[in-house]
Amino acid sequence: MSTVLILLFLLIPFFIIGLATTLIMNGRLMLKREGRKLANMLPLFIGLVIVILFIFWFGSILKNGSPILGMVVVFVMAFVGYFSFLFLSFLLSTFLYQFNFPRYNQDFLIVLGSGLIDGDRVPPLLASRLNRAIAFYEKQYDKKGKRATFIVSGGQGANETVSEARAMRDYLISKGIDENFIIMEDKSVNTLQNMQFSKAKMDAIMPTYNSLFSTNNFHLFRAGLYARKAGLKSQGIGAKTALYYMPNALIREFIAITVMYKKVHLILLGLVVLFFVFLAIIGITFR
Repeated sequence: MSTVLILLFLLIPFFIIGLATTLIMNGRLMLKREGRKLANMLPLFIGLVIVILFIFWFGSILKNGSPILGMVVVFVMAFVGYFSFLFLSFLLSTFLYQFNFPRYNQDFLIVLGSGLIDGDRVPPLLASRLNRAIAFYEKQYDKKGKRATFIVSGGQGANETVSEARAMRDYLISKGIDENFIIMEDKSVNTLQNMQFSKAKMDAIMPTYNSLFSTNNFHLFRAGLYARKAGLKSQGIGAKTALYYMPNALIREFIAITVMYKKVHLILLGLVVLFFVFLAIIGITFR
């Protein structure tokens, strides 16, 4: 067992270097394909942070002997460990959510909006959500003979000439969906409002119903949290996302979920800080 632990410990630096290299390369690819936006720099930024932390950690080993430096290293590692555990938990939850298979008895299919191209055109990311919903709609009709009603949810952004809901409606009609089976929700500006306002539309039509929301696979878990927060008992189906886009998308989703529960994390991190400050004081006092 000790030999296995030693081997695992020796592999840690290679894993860290490999992870950092992968993120940096992905960041460069994102900037090349998606443009020089701050959001597209996340993998590159985190990769560089990992490199800096690794150098800091390795340097602390070489400079063994300073109790203050040792405390700082332990604190940084605890901080990194805390968020690493959260991120791994998030990845596992996102992965498991992909194996959700809703029943073909849905009354409503909610499609969550995203930004438009040239102010009025559906971009590939949003098209994939719509196509995923269409595929479910058609399969349900083939299996059960039941037509679901689409609810296209998304307001109008500052640089958009039409609402996301209008653009999605036009897209669905172009794909052969009867406009009588499409309802527009064109006031929402975020995922929580997508859920809240879509729920209001459905509640106004029938008291009880089955609903499903369609989004991209990386967004499923957070969208599900917002659905629950809105009091909407709705499952989700995810559209596939380009592999190169996934690291950036998952990092952004993780940050968004962390911010959702920021009070809890601030309290826990505050306790961690107090604990290590206490250890530092003890170490300096009895040095």
